[in-house]
Amino acid sequence: MTEHKPFGPYERFVKRPLDFLIALLGLLLLSPLFLLLALLVRLKLGAPVLFTQERPGRGEKIFRLCKFRTMTDARDEKGELLPDGERLTGFGSFLRATSLDELPELLNILRGDMALIGPRPLLVRYLPWYTEQERLRHAVRPGLTGLAQVSGRNFLGWDRRLALDAAYVKRITFWGDLKIVGKTVWKVFRREDVSVDTDQTERYLDEERQQEGQAQ
Repeated sequence: MTEHKPFGPYERFVKRPLDFLIALLGLLLLSPLFLLLALLVRLKLGAPVLFTQERPGRGEKIFRLCKFRTMTDARDEKGELLPDGERLTGFGSFLRATSLDELPELLNILRGDMALIGPRPLLVRYLPWYTEQERLRHAVRPGLTGLAQVSGRNFLGWDRRLALDAAYVKRITFWGDLKIVGKTVWKVFRREDVSVDTDQTERYLDEERQQEGQAQ
């Protein structure tokens, strides 16, 4: 992996303690909402309330990402899960559109798996398909939101999205993070750049690059 040196004192000394304090305060203040959402998810979508999945974090170390579930466990007559689009309910779409499904990731931040701002944690299966430059995204903790998310989210192509991740890692500053927070709040409030339809999100990176390799 490309070596990464902290850009300045904010990244080196302030960012992690600040993330911890904000996540802790957020969980305390939002605990009534957290409990209400957990109850609604249980009633409307079933158990378990949380969806967890392995994702690569800092140094490509694997951790378990936590989210509120947004889909049911509806199955066909053979007992197999229905396609994602058929299991995504109106309530699940609401959770995604408002990003409330990502509230449990504050627990990941407390544990040190994630940061408030950073490249989003993607699938483990993508690891072999990054370029050396793109792997720079794993030199820091993944974030709840990031530069790519406020620049187009899932509507960006993979090359552009991963380039933005690398650009962020190269220059992490307090003011840069503050701008990303402000833009994130604005986009969530206006529900911009959000795709809740599972058939309209990005193509899988590994499949896209495998096809590109075959076409060359």
